[in-house]
Amino acid sequence: MQSQREGSEARPRAGWMVMGTGARLSALQVCRTIAVLLSLFPSASLQCKILKCNSEFWASTSNSGPEEEFCTALRAYNSCVRRTARTCRGDLAYHSAQHGIEDLMSQHNCSKEGPTSQPRSRTPPPPPLPPQLPPDSQERSDGPEVCHYERSLPRHTAPPNYTHCGFFGDPHLRTFGDDFQTCKVEGAWPLIHNKYLSVQVTNTPVVPGSLATATSKLTIIFKNFQECVDQKMYHAETDELPAAFADGSKNGGDQHGANTLRVVEKVPGQYVEIQARYIGTTIVVRQVGRYLTFAVRMPEEVVNSVEEDDNQDLYLCLHGCPANQRIDFRTVRARAAEAHGIGRARSGTVGHGFTYQSAKATCKERLPVEDLYFQSCVFDLLSSGDINFTMAAYYAFEDVKMLHSNSDRYHIFEKDAYMGNAAPTGGSVLPLILLNSLALFLWTECCMVHI
Repeated sequence: MQSQREGSEARPRAGWMVMGTGARLSALQVCRTIAVLLSLFPSASLQCKILKCNSEFWASTSNSGPEEEFCTALRAYNSCVRRTARTCRGDLAYHSAQHGIEDLMSQHNCSKEGPTSQPRSRTPPPPPLPPQLPPDSQERSDGPEVCHYERSLPRHTAPPNYTHCGFFGDPHLRTFGDDFQTCKVEGAWPLIHNKYLSVQVTNTPVVPGSLATATSKLTIIFKNFQECVDQKMYHAETDELPAAFADGSKNGGDQHGANTLRVVEKVPGQYVEIQARYIGTTIVVRQVGRYLTFAVRMPEEVVNSVEEDDNQDLYLCLHGCPANQRIDFRTVRARAAEAHGIGRARSGTVGHGFTYQSAKATCKERLPVEDLYFQSCVFDLLSSGDINFTMAAYYAFEDVKMLHSNSDRYHIFEKDAYMGNAAPTGGSVLPLILLNSLALFLWTECCMVHI
């Protein structure tokens, strides 16, 4: 397994995928470009409806249809994309569509002039139900062994250690190391960036004038891997949770192991699962209310397969949020408790219709254990007043139970989260000062004796 993976790593790094083969950039360059664009045009990104153009086009065409009908649908697709130019200019999917249209028109000899009738939607036959297998199961044989993570490992080796990362709510991060943090992180931020895939989220303010943010957009890039899968992009945003990759496909392409990467729609418009068995990874994307949640199960080897020349400090799932982006929601809770039952938001104002006690009671209905998922629910209700954040915390914990490999670590409590990295309190600083004073006194006495 090691030699095969090293062979794949010796090649140039895969670029972020667009539909045209001549328009590829390195992952690092595109990451930086997207971050700048999304920070400059956050409101335009929210209004972009490029995914609607994509879905209409792919729903109206088939490989077996007449060439002229395909060209008509392609011109309609082009018109739809052009209408989104003003609101989508900072969107990666928009630029992918532009390049893809040019390539398809060239390949099919389509004229830019001609009829552009409204695409006629067709209802494809329902796909067969996937077998109910555990997230890391390698039982299906639909590609070479290298395309099945566990089967590609050397014999007689210990089973891989699977780790979990989750990102939900306002927003709360559970890292691969089981650290639990509440963060600001407004704008575009990378959750995962390694040799096999990249995940980027965009967080926007929940309430105008507040620091509360939540995820409104998510982009996942699966890089091409040996003879297993082609490079694929999955893009979701508020009210657009596709059941396919950006190019309309539901698997990894034309390779022998293409079915080791696939998109499975569990609940239309609400819950999508992406299975990447060639790297032993399962990703869950949900829309709860108006915002997205993210959860992943990934082998430790894949987690740590970072590019040596890339700056990984902002890889949130691995390193957590930067210190200047973290929020201690114990402060919010203390302020709310001191306000005689009137909940207070992060800015110190009255909390959007919820008191501290009513927020606790609401969260208790779905999260009976007062762990950090429960506390994050209370925090979100006080910060935003949006009842949907209760379900975001609930589903985040359900995803932990489905994806985390250690049932003893499902719940995380405050003492676990703050024991390792808490700043020194007054009780621990005082003994330190006394010890320093004693050392200084003894050193002074020794010097006086020698004099």
